Order: sequence, then structure tokens, then C-alpha cells
Amino acid sequence: MRTEDVLAAIATGLWRWDNGAGTVTLDSEAARMLELPPGTRTFPESVVRARFHPVDWNEINGVVSLAIAEGTLAEGRLRVVDDSGRVVRTVRSRSKPVLFNGAYLLDGMLQEVAEPTEGTAARTPITGDWRRSREAFLLDAGRALAEARSTAEVLRVAASLSMPGFSPDGLAVFGAAGDRLRIVGHHGHQSAGDDPFSDMRLDTEHPAAEVVRGGRAVYLPSPEEYSRRYPTSWPLAQRLGRQSWAYLPLIVAGRTMGAWMAAFRHPVAFTPDERSVLTTVARMLAQALTRAGVAESERELSLGLQRSMMPVLGPAIPGMEVAARYVPTGGGLQVGGDWYDMIPLPSGRIALVIGDVQGHDVRAAGLMGQLRIALRAYASEGHRPDAVLSRASRFLHGITDTYEKADYSSPRFATCLYLEVDPESGRIEMARAGHPEPAVRMADGTVLMWPTEGGLPLGIDPDSDYPTTRLRLEPGETMMVCTDGLLETGGHDLDTGWARLREVLENQAEHSLEELADSLVQAVHGPVSHYTTGPLADRREDDVALVLLSREGVPGRETPRRTAMAVAQAEPERIAAARQQVRQLLHDWADPEQVDSAVLMVSEMVTNVLVHTDGNALLTAEVICGSGEGARRLRVEVSDSSDELPHKRRPGEMASSGRGLMLMEMLADAWGVDPRGEGKSIWFELHESGKPVSEAALGL
Repeated sequence: MRTEDVLAAIATGLWRWDNGAGTVTLDSEAARMLELPPGTRTFPESVVRARFHPVDWNEINGVVSLAIAEGTLAEGRLRVVDDSGRVVRTVRSRSKPVLFNGAYLLDGMLQEVAEPTEGTAARTPITGDWRRSREAFLLDAGRALAEARSTAEVLRVAASLSMPGFSPDGLAVFGAAGDRLRIVGHHGHQSAGDDPFSDMRLDTEHPAAEVVRGGRAVYLPSPEEYSRRYPTSWPLAQRLGRQSWAYLPLIVAGRTMGAWMAAFRHPVAFTPDERSVLTTVARMLAQALTRAGVAESERELSLGLQRSMMPVLGPAIPGMEVAARYVPTGGGLQVGGDWYDMIPLPSGRIALVIGDVQGHDVRAAGLMGQLRIALRAYASEGHRPDAVLSRASRFLHGITDTYEKADYSSPRFATCLYLEVDPESGRIEMARAGHPEPAVRMADGTVLMWPTEGGLPLGIDPDSDYPTTRLRLEPGETMMVCTDGLLETGGHDLDTGWARLREVLENQAEHSLEELADSLVQAVHGPVSHYTTGPLADRREDDVALVLLSREGVPGRETPRRTAMAVAQAEPERIAAARQQVRQLLHDWADPEQVDSAVLMVSEMVTNVLVHTDGNALLTAEVICGSGEGARRLRVEVSDSSDELPHKRRPGEMASSGRGLMLMEMLADAWGVDPRGEGKSIWFELHESGKPVSEAALGL
């Protein structure tokens, strides 16, 4: 015979209470005893707590604490209540609590015991101390009502409250609106469709109406009292078979917002202590309903804002595929300043915009909406990317400066990336305002963060300039642009967040663009983003906007793997970025020493331009595939606007410069200097030796 069958035969179930995770696991027998769905399942602690008498639940916490301190078993009796709060059985619990990471884990059994005499269980506190039970009940009731987040949840909690010594059998909440009073929720009461008093005038002869009119409670301890005082509504109340009624005002900030009715199947004298409990519950219920109403209004406002401001993609782009995602923050109104947009241009090109206004509140959402309209207007006028962002920056600076002068709040800024796409050729011109750089997955699976010149975020300096960067998206290549929420969520910075997304981009090469978009969001918000044990936490720390752009078609065999970037005189720190770009370009190169040589020569070439000329350096690098195995070659060019050609020198032993051309002569398979009109280009080539290195061999 199975152990489960033996336990079921003796009405014994098993449970595990994980205080740290806030969950309770029950086997089939334990679930049956607690009036929960059958089968071994894990429930939230709040669901199981609602099945126990509030007094008993509070007492079991004290028993567990004592057992932990003394190292003994935790034993106690708990009353199980149904959805109406009526006690249906009593169970005995024996468990062994164990401390784990500051919380306790409770493993034990539940066994059904003989119930007390009918009609006394619900009115007899286990402690025997009514006042102590009342205080414990009010604490638990206050916590449960405070956790309710909607009107329906508040009503469910109110219906499950089992008051010490006198549990109501029927509940109803009446809400006042103008000169009308209607039932907004009930439990164990006549349904609204059959009740002529479910929607009535405030001058109606009804206990609830009198409570709202006068703001004072009405207690009816007997049917005779009810029929004498309210003969009009008595016939309906008589049909429900209750013996006592309490109608209490729901008052918030001095205003009576409605009434709460508690009906009892057994006579209640409504002693001062009982009235005190009912009055306190009514106050907590009124506050909970008010909080729930505000929360529901905020959610409705949030949904309305999201529906009206939700970014949308326009018509399909011929020869290209676009996918996008927007995930709002998990807090507040769930609206913020992130957005994306697709704008058809007069030239036949398509503009893609992605941006992030500072903040996650209604003002950020409002500024975002205004900025989107402005960007659409400037783009539709035919301005180039740099001009669009310059005008948008002046616009945002102007409206935020107006807010500041009106003393609304401090000025806000926005980051933005604006791309103008030619669908036929795949050429892209982009301007960047403090936004994360785009990433490109090439046809062979190589993923690079594309270096893009940029300016200050929009709205900081109305005279900011935004240089334009150009690239060509080849057939089979995919570009990703996103806001910083996709990169930095989960405690990451831009570098570690980019590494996380790069792995997804590389591993999802065979999936559709829509599947890739879902995978990128899941990498940040889904279970794979959690590296600690315990319950999953909501990772929506910041808004997320994501746009993927892919050029359709089969890549040509001769399509090179390439990158390009400019290093300005005022940005010598970008030399490190240039070195990193070359390393990423050669991620599968056969000889690591050749990679080091290429990085060294690139560093020398770019540094020489910044030191010996007054102009900027333009770096282009590409990996070209030959016809045979191992025939790839790397070609790197660094161009500048100076006509002065470099010449080989013989530096002394202690000289700090003059060795650049000597290094190229030693390390490169070929190199040279080409005059190009106004300026020159210094280049070198490396021929790969051996087979490309696989990611498995690199340990990636």
C-alpha cells in the first residue's frame, strides 16, 4: 500500500510552509482539508492563510517562533473556514521549523480532529481570551485589507474575515454616488438582480440609506427590531433567514462614501466590545476601498495613456523586415518616456526613431508625446538626421524651460537615435543624442556594437550639433537599436548588459525577427535573467523600447565583414573603442598573435593621425573571404585630411616615437600609403594562417 493511501485513510496530510518564499506546498489530503483544489500543489501564503481562522493563524506564528527558540516541534490546532468564513473543520498541526537564510521552513503534517458542537465553533475563541483574540484579529484583518489592490479583492478579504466570537454570515457594501445608493459588492446576500434595494435613492426607508444620510451606525439585534424600524425592507431581509444585522458607515476624511452591512445567522447582542470591532473593521474597509479605487483609477489612466501613446510601426518597408517591442516599467502608472516610431519620408526613405525621456511618470509620458510629434514634423519636412535632432533639442529645451519657469519641476532631457533608411540600397544615415549605440549582426553571425558619433542628449543645450554616421546594411544583416532599460536592467551596466544581449543575438541567428525580439526581452525580464534562488522578482525596473531592422535577401559569397568609425581630435579615448572593434571583428580569427598585431597597428595608425595632424581619423576595417580554405584576409585603412606623407625614421634606443612604420613593415603581410585628393590613407593587410577558431575552442 502506498504511503499516500495510508495518510488519506487516517485523514492526515503533509504540508511545507516556506516563509521566505511566501509559499505553502500541500499534498492532496492537506488540500482537501483546507478546501483547496485537489492534487499536490504550491499555493501563495495568502491563499492558505485565508483558509484558517485569523486568530489561529496569528497564534501559530507565535508557536513557530517558540519552537525555533527551543528546538522543539510546533504543535497547535487551527480552524479551517470556507469562502463564507464559516468554520468547517478543525485540524491539528505538527511541524518541525528550520531556520534558512533568516526565514523558516516548516515541514509537517495536518490531521483532521473531531469538530466542536454545531453552532459553537465559530463563536468560541480557542484562546479563551476574547480581547486578545480581538486584537489579533484586527491586526490580521488590517494587514489583509492593506494588501488588497482592487475593489474585488477588498470584498473577498472582507467576506473571509472570521471575527472573534461572532462571525457574520452575509456581507454587502453600498456605495453612494450623488443621491443614489447601490450595492457595489456582496457575499451571502441577495444578488443585485433580485434585490429591489440594490440601487435606491438616499431617502429610501432602508438601514443602509439611513446610515449614509446620518453617518451613524444602525444595529438590529433581532428580527423584531428590524421589522419594527424598517417595515418596507423587512420582507426581503426575512427571506434570507438572518437573526441580527449591523449597518456601519464607511467614512474617509470625514466624508461618508457608503455603508457596510454585516448579517448574522445567530443572535448578536452588539455589546460595546462587539461594536468596537465592527467599527474598526468598517474604518479599515473604507480606507481599503478608497485605496483600491485610487489604484483602479490609476490603472485605468495608465492603460489609457498606454493605448494612446503606445508606439506603433507603420506600413511594411519593401525589402526589409522590422520588429519592435515596448515594455513599460513595473511601478507607478506603468508609463514612461521610452518610445519608438517609424516615419515615411518625402524622399521615399523611411525614418526610424527610438528615444527615452528622463523619468517614469506622467510628465515624462507627456513630454515624450510632444517630442514624438515634433520629430515627426521635422522629419516630414525633409531635414537630414543631424538637422532633425538639432531642431528637436531646441524644441525640448524650450518646453522644459517653460516648465521650470512655471515652477512645475526641474527641466528634463531625452536621449534619441534617429536613422534614415534607404530600402533599396540598405544605406543608413544616423544621428545620435546621448543614446546607446546600435548593434549589427552580420550575415555570418558576427555581432558588433556599431560605433556612432553623437552629441548631447536632447534638451540640454539648444545649440548642440549632432554629427551623421553612415553605414550600409547588407542582405541578411540585422540592426538592433534599444533604450538603456534593455541593457541595464538587473544590476548591469552598459558593458555587461551588452554582453548579455550579444549572446542572444549570436545564438538566435536561425529564428525569425519576431522570435528574436521576444528572446531579447526574455533575456532581461524572463526566468533566464534570474541567477539567484527564490521567487522570481519583477525585473521591470525601467521602460524598454526595442527595434530590430533586417535587410531581406541572401548574402553574397563575397560580402565582407566590415566596420568603420571616426576618431576625433577631441576624443582620443575612442582609440580604445577602435581597438575593441578590431578584436570583435576578428573574434574567430585563427591566430591570436595576428589579432594582437592588428590591434597594435591600428592603435599606432590612429594615434599618429591625432598626434601629427590637425584632423580626425577615419578607420575602416574589413575581413574579405577568398576562394579557398584559410584564405581570409584583413584589410585596415586609416584616412585623414593631411597631405603630409609619413616617412620611415630610425629612432634612437630611448626615443618614445617613430616606430609606427617599422612595426607595420614587421607585422603586416602588406602595407602602404595612398594619397587621396585632400588627404591620405594608410593601410595594411593580414592574411589568415590556419582555420578559423570556433567559439567552442575559444570557450565562449
